Amino acid sequence: MAERNPTQQRRSPTGPNNPTTAPAFSTFFQRIQAHSPHSAQLPLFITALILLLLTGLTVTVTSLGFIFFMPLIIISSPVWFPIGAVVLIVFAGFASVCGFGVLSVVGFCWMYRYFKGMHPPGWDRVDYARSRIYDTASHVKDYAMEYGGYLQSKVQDAAPGA
Repeated sequence: MAERNPTQQRRSPTGPNNPTTAPAFSTFFQRIQAHSPHSAQLPLFITALILLLLTGLTVTVTSLGFIFFMPLIIISSPVWFPIGAVVLIVFAGFASVCGFGVLSVVGFCWMYRYFKGMHPPGWDRVDYARSRIYDTASHVKDYAMEYGGYLQSKVQDAAPGA
């Protein structure tokens, strides 16, 4: 049978088994694989695509919201400024009260630890400042004691009957 039909034994010159086209075919896939992201880059790529999609959606919705609600915003603008000012003042007051509250609690906790001898952060600087203040006060007291009598005698010289 093979002798009667010689075309069945010949290979196709453009087929994948042809040795002249096999290297070009594998080189093409190697190039594609070299430019494809690695498995470690795939989650980053997907995350970036999702964030880009959400950014575009946010910009689109914001733009359409401004377009549709701009007449309402313009008509009611005289009311928005006083309301905004009141809300800003109330929020600033609330934030400052909360901040001062947290600051006072932290300060009282630090003082409690300091007076109990637990050595909170910065206790050495406080002790140094306390000793410097005490030394300065004692020097001022000694100076006043020394020169206090001098001034008293000067006053008696100026007013002998006093």
